[in-house]
Amino acid sequence: MKTALKIALFLVLGLVAIKLCPLLLAPAMVGVVVMLVVGALMLAGVTAVAAAGLTLAGLLLAVALVLLAVLSPIWVPVLAVIGLISLFRRRPATS
Repeated sequence: MKTALKIALFLVLGLVAIKLCPLLLAPAMVGVVVMLVVGALMLAGVTAVAAAGLTLAGLLLAVALVLLAVLSPIWVPVLAVIGLISLFRRRPATS
């Protein structure tokens, strides 16, 4: 084949590819949009689960703090007595 004919055939092939480009890219664009929507929904679900978990953790922490504050007349003196006992029962260092 002559070089001019090859160049002409490649030009025609390029023009056909350019003309068909929107038709060929439409399914890919639809796929990208669908994947973006699915990703956004998954991210929203993960965010909702994380928010619920953090709320539950905060609630449990608040309950624990209230329980510690209510029981402080009991555990603070007990802790002081245990500290004094451990202070006076020091074992001599063995080396």
